[in-house]
Amino acid sequence: PFAPMEIRRKNLTTLAFLIFLSLLITQLLAQLNPSPSVANEIQVGVILDMGSWVGKTVHSCITMAISDFYVLNSHYKTRIVLQTRDSQGEPLRALSAVLDLLENIKVQAVIGPETSLEAKFLAVVGDKAKVPILCFTTSASFSTEYPYFLQVAQDETTQFKGIAAVVESFKWRNIILIYEDTDNGREAVPYLVDLFQEKDIHVAYKSAISPLAIDNQILEELHKIMTMQTTTIIVHVSPSLASRLFLHVKRLGLMSECYAWIITDKTMNLLHFMDSSVIESMQGALGFNSYIPSSNELYNFTLRWRRKFHSEEPNYMEVMELNVFGVWAYDAIWALARAVERTIVKIPQIREDNTSRLNLMDLANIGVSKSGSILLSEISQIRFKGLSGEFQLMNGKPISKPFEIVNVIGHKGERRVGFWTLKDGITREMYPSVQKKYPSSHSGTLEAIIWPGGSTTTPKGWVMPMSGKKLRIGVPFRPGFKEFVNMDVDPQTNATTVTGFCIDVFKAAIDALQHKIPYEFIPLSSLVQANGTPGTANDINLLVCLC
Repeated sequence: PFAPMEIRRKNLTTLAFLIFLSLLITQLLAQLNPSPSVANEIQVGVILDMGSWVGKTVHSCITMAISDFYVLNSHYKTRIVLQTRDSQGEPLRALSAVLDLLENIKVQAVIGPETSLEAKFLAVVGDKAKVPILCFTTSASFSTEYPYFLQVAQDETTQFKGIAAVVESFKWRNIILIYEDTDNGREAVPYLVDLFQEKDIHVAYKSAISPLAIDNQILEELHKIMTMQTTTIIVHVSPSLASRLFLHVKRLGLMSECYAWIITDKTMNLLHFMDSSVIESMQGALGFNSYIPSSNELYNFTLRWRRKFHSEEPNYMEVMELNVFGVWAYDAIWALARAVERTIVKIPQIREDNTSRLNLMDLANIGVSKSGSILLSEISQIRFKGLSGEFQLMNGKPISKPFEIVNVIGHKGERRVGFWTLKDGITREMYPSVQKKYPSSHSGTLEAIIWPGGSTTTPKGWVMPMSGKKLRIGVPFRPGFKEFVNMDVDPQTNATTVTGFCIDVFKAAIDALQHKIPYEFIPLSSLVQANGTPGTANDINLLVCLC
């Protein structure tokens, strides 16, 4: 009768042992693989125009970057937590957002925004609060003034050097500059002018067009350009203004054989998202693109991004291209996540709940981050190969990267004709061999270009102004030597026909020019005196002066 009791006692002992063993294993596993829930959460602000295409793309790439990073680095003791604010593209909203994030959320870094004016506000606040600001603006004016302002995108001065090299390579001595009448546009002008002057290239005219300009104001500027001899035109405007500008350029006939247009990456980086009619109006132009090297990682990420973005934004189903801003944002998050993990080793308690409250009416009293300087230092030391290529910041800016030189042609929008790098100048290939490297003044390194009007002949860069005036050629009447110059008058139409060897030589010289110059022959038979003798040389000079 006691046997069943003994068996029960043994079973209970075995069960207790198993429970103890299970708890021991669970504890050991917990120590080896700490739960993400106990990780130190680091608040990071995101300020974007969430109504813009760039803002939506950047935000989706940032969230994917965080997910991807911590899947591969699950052992990290820190986790970035995003705090997103919508600036709606308004600088004051961006300023209000960053103050709120610093005061109420105690963010340790801020990502965004896109525009230069918004970036200026954030640069000032970030520098006072000692909080790193990672921004996508390309303006060159933030270089040393605000050390806590970090540019993820390459600044414009690098690209401007490439544009100056291209202009020099085609031996164009004069250019016209069309720029957007904003802070960013006005700041770019001195850099461009200085670079062109270094290469003995004259800026014949600077055309400032407001982003709010009406069509008549745009047309007024283009009509001024039509009257000028210079036909090499550099365009540095936003995609929205470029869309309106080039439609008028096409209608006025300024996208014709004699013209050369070069467009900066401010527009070209978003060319694929512009209307097909706008791309059609830009056919034959040259453009600079920020170069993103192809890779399996980028290809796979793009596929995943498309699925995610289309599920979240069904109204954007027609959009299939990932822009460079999204790729830059992805790499920036990876750099920030690594820097945060390194910072936590040096400052175990990175969260600063006791930071003094901000006085929103007095920016001078902004609380200072205790970990900001260390985080800034760690970000500056991060170096890795990301989706955009080699990621490394030097003096708050990314290391110099290549630019694609593209020819706007066909329904797809562009065709690559070469590259420009600070090291190798203009090249056909990204990594040219020693034999294939040429100095930046050698235009032959570019692939064949189809210029405006479908021409394969390089524009000369100047033309007689389209003012309606013709070149007037005086033809003196002298009896005899009709083989050299002869004039016949049609008795019915009273039209004068000029022929002869001298006339043939003149016409051959005009035809040899790359541009058509309108001209007309003016018979000087009116200088024949009453006695039938021709007028003197002084008489002819007087007529030239009177004309």
